[in-house]
Amino acid sequence: MTGQLDKLTPGWPGKLNVLFDTLVVLLGGFLATARVVWDDPRFTTLAIVGSGTWLIGAGALRLYAPATPRTMQDQAVLTILLLIATSLVLFIWERIGVPEKHAFSVTAFGLICFAWMIAGRIVIFLPLKHVGEPVDDVLVVGTGPVGVATFHTLEGQGQTATSRRRHVVGFLAFEGEVAHRGLKAPILGRASELLDVLAKTAVAEVYIAGRTLVHGHEMQQIVRACEEVGQPFALPLHALAFERARLLGSDLEAQDGFLHYLSTDTRPLQYALKRMFDIAASATALIVLSPLLLGVALIIKLTDGGPIFFKQERVGLHGAHFGMFKFRSMVVNADALKDKLMAQNEMQGGVVFKMKNDPRITTIGRFIRKFSIDELPQLINILRGDMTIVGPRPAVPREVALYKVWQRRRLSVRPGLTCYWQVSGRNEIGFDEWMQLDLKYVDTWNLKIDMELILKTFPVVLTGKGAS
Repeated sequence: MTGQLDKLTPGWPGKLNVLFDTLVVLLGGFLATARVVWDDPRFTTLAIVGSGTWLIGAGALRLYAPATPRTMQDQAVLTILLLIATSLVLFIWERIGVPEKHAFSVTAFGLICFAWMIAGRIVIFLPLKHVGEPVDDVLVVGTGPVGVATFHTLEGQGQTATSRRRHVVGFLAFEGEVAHRGLKAPILGRASELLDVLAKTAVAEVYIAGRTLVHGHEMQQIVRACEEVGQPFALPLHALAFERARLLGSDLEAQDGFLHYLSTDTRPLQYALKRMFDIAASATALIVLSPLLLGVALIIKLTDGGPIFFKQERVGLHGAHFGMFKFRSMVVNADALKDKLMAQNEMQGGVVFKMKNDPRITTIGRFIRKFSIDELPQLINILRGDMTIVGPRPAVPREVALYKVWQRRRLSVRPGLTCYWQVSGRNEIGFDEWMQLDLKYVDTWNLKIDMELILKTFPVVLTGKGAS
């Protein structure tokens, strides 16, 4: 039971948040239902349905424990979306369960729950953020006094409106640097081994905590390596550390004493609109396509009695792992049979396995793969924020481990459902060309390109061009 609760939300502040929200749903259901008392059977059923819907929805959206870090705005939108869904379920249930008494007010329920949840987050849970589970894992390069000071600064900061909580997973040492006795995280290797460490450990940012006069050459090499793979990094803002002093008359002062750099063009406004579009489009598509989704699920189950969905670990933004959903299109033991078929791999480069007449694919599987119907459950991943509608396809860890250094830069953006590769022939394109197309998107993306790729995807899906 504890393990399942930890999957829903790690840490006791998160569990307290789940309990608070569930109680708010119960209170909202009670206050929004006219002429009802606590022991009324009608309220009891509404309470069970409402709290159950909220908890199931929170688990499906990973509302309290996202695999990919979310912004506060993103979290707020998903909370409101789940609140709307819970309101509609309760409204329908009340009409079906007690058709002669239309006493439940959806508007009252939504407003009550929204007000209490916002108040709870501001008054209770925002102050508790600093004792909750870390949000962003970071790596510090430097084991001397600057590295130690950076560690204490990062670990001591809570989450604010403009910065996230950070947790130092380890250190890398500069050449000839002696480890300071104040280090409280493991030393994972030398600074020259940065790319090897990043290949094994997913971090949101690399803090280069060195002294420019002493470690300037190595710091420059680390910057080049981060740029090559698209890894965000931070450089010291000052040569000295300050406890109270602040730079006079400047807006550049960073809260952690570092300047932060990205190797991709963030376009904040366009990114915010892109995320809102992802949420609206994926939620709408799940509702509109629900008859198709249910029909495909039923056929898959009746075909061989095996699982409906295939959940596979994929690599997302900056190397973060998440579980990606697909309709199962292969036999149950497909992964076990893959090793025997590797010699027949038709994808150039040998990193990704593709085979036109793959014997593991079922009859229904061949149909849903041809028209990309098997990818539709990934709308859940998009709603969660693990994926986006337009972006490079998420790869499995085994494939990412075989990437060349330049190919790892495709992990610097959120993976997506469709991109240049999907509209340019898919399996008819070699692996290196595929990677080049993904990097083209990384370097040039904007909302106009996203809309163009979405429109180009529809005819590709309808004709099944390039599908295996």
